[in-house]
Amino acid sequence: MAKPPPPLHKRPSGRTNLASCIVATIFLIFLIIIACIVYLTIFKPKDPSLTVNAVTLPAFSLSNSTASFTFSQYATVTNPNRAAFAHYDSSIRLLHAGRQVGFMFIPAGNIAAARTQYMAATFSVQSFPVELALPQQEIGVRVGPSMEVESRMELAGRVRVLHLFNHHVGARADCRVSVSVSDGSVLGFHC
Repeated sequence: MAKPPPPLHKRPSGRTNLASCIVATIFLIFLIIIACIVYLTIFKPKDPSLTVNAVTLPAFSLSNSTASFTFSQYATVTNPNRAAFAHYDSSIRLLHAGRQVGFMFIPAGNIAAARTQYMAATFSVQSFPVELALPQQEIGVRVGPSMEVESRMELAGRVRVLHLFNHHVGARADCRVSVSVSDGSVLGFHC
């Protein structure tokens, strides 16, 4: 009797199946690690930067130690992320001697990825009692009495990375504004 011919293809043994599964698993773990590194370095959400460019008081009146005025603030918001920044629940608060004297909500909006947006806010401040600062002398020039107000601008929002992950980010700018009580001119501001 003749021997049957040897099979053309051998069936893989259990060891080769196990080795193939181990190599595929190591490759998938390597891909997941690379994806995490890319996400955490390139797509990591960052807080937007908020810069106050100017503060003005277009209308100002002082009588009987109470002041009322119109407050205008101009700011720049820069979104450093690779995704749009959607801001909401944002506001500007104006304080004098630790008490809130003015408030304004900032309407919700979007700032595109890697873009800068300019914002202007103007609102009226009702009359409030003023605590005057002592006159200061700057470089030989006598400056009259002044008052100081504090502006607190807060932007809160989210960045949606890769259309999958939401990250809450925010920015804040606290500014001290010195105002001449004689004519309402801004003597200076520091943020």
